[in-house]
Amino acid sequence: MRPSSSLSLASAALRDENWRSPSDILLAKIPTVVIDRIHIEQLELHGRVGVPDSERAEPQRLILNVTMWPEIAEPRDDIGNTVNYSEVAASLRQFVNRHACKLIETLAEETAAHLLAQFNLRKVAVEVRKFVLPDANYVSVTAVREREAT
Repeated sequence: MRPSSSLSLASAALRDENWRSPSDILLAKIPTVVIDRIHIEQLELHGRVGVPDSERAEPQRLILNVTMWPEIAEPRDDIGNTVNYSEVAASLRQFVNRHACKLIETLAEETAAHLLAQFNLRKVAVEVRKFVLPDANYVSVTAVREREAT
């Protein structure tokens, strides 16, 4: 069956009062399914970050919270049509492991740029949490970056 004929069958079915379900009516009103964002919460990594050399001598525990706004509008239940968050997590592990920064600001900014370059994203927010102050749960920095319009 050609795609256009299956679409016309679906359209005809939506016009048939006896066949429609409430979800069909709702879906007919929404032109496309859009994933607003994908979020990875508290991804634990180890990286070398700190101003003093002694702080960068050994990898330390870091937590990343990453929110991604994908370019792809219609996932249609196919992993190839969205951003694979398992691949994102693996990429983050490699990236943080390979970099040594003095500032978590630098790590957050470079990580956001890396994700925009590697994945089909419109926008990304990367929060880096570091556990160095004895009287605080953590210190964090968030970098929000968008792909430049072409």
